Amino acid sequence: MVFRIAGKVALITGAASGMGLSHAKELLRNNLKGVTLTDINETNGKKALEEIENEFGKGKAIFIQCDVTKMEEIQIAFESTLEKFGSIDILINNAGILDDLNWEREIAINLNGTINGILLGFERYLKNYKQGEEAVILNTASLAGIVQYGVAPIYSGTKSAIIGLTRSWAHPMHYQRTKVRVMAIVPGRTRTTSFELRDFLLDPVYMDMFQKREQRKLQRPEFVSNELIKILENGRNGSLWVIEKEEPAYEFLVPTKEELKRHHINC
Repeated sequence: MVFRIAGKVALITGAASGMGLSHAKELLRNNLKGVTLTDINETNGKKALEEIENEFGKGKAIFIQCDVTKMEEIQIAFESTLEKFGSIDILINNAGILDDLNWEREIAINLNGTINGILLGFERYLKNYKQGEEAVILNTASLAGIVQYGVAPIYSGTKSAIIGLTRSWAHPMHYQRTKVRVMAIVPGRTRTTSFELRDFLLDPVYMDMFQKREQRKLQRPEFVSNELIKILENGRNGSLWVIEKEEPAYEFLVPTKEELKRHHINC
């Protein structure tokens, strides 16, 4: 079943800049009815809303200042979405940071913030206020969550956790009772504000490794957003989609227990 974006309503966290804002614009280009932008940065959020209004006209978007680590603030964003647009069909848990130096805050935003969004979206708002037969939650993991990423191990851990959350909430028993598909994008290195920080890793040694290793070109957020549209419409429940080097997205398949057992190595 193809999920049609046209006429739907979305809520995107971390949407004041980078991938979040890019996702909002691309959804609107695909005839989304309306979008709620949430972000902790009010100044950037208002600028993002102004950008969208200049391109798509007024009434297509609202901005709600929101700290994703506080469930009550995400709930306000959902309620504001319903008040403005009357329904909610898509949740994109995009808010996240790369900041192992401040790892407790990093975990709170990347992991707790995603859990807060899923709990509210999955159990309350998308289940009960979707327009059609199906709604979609799209989580933002990272390639760092499935490969060895020694320069930022804590960040990598949060993104691995998001993959686990996605696969578990996509269990058929959950889909049957909610009709909410849960998927994740797994972007490679993408141009975001994280890379503008001077110090965001645990120690100067990590920063030195990062600078020596990370010389590859960053992909554009707009490319990720273009691929995201296809994933929203056609991706299967529980699927994980790698988007890197501005090449077409491909599904990352996790081996089953039986497949692993056939290729096991004894200690």
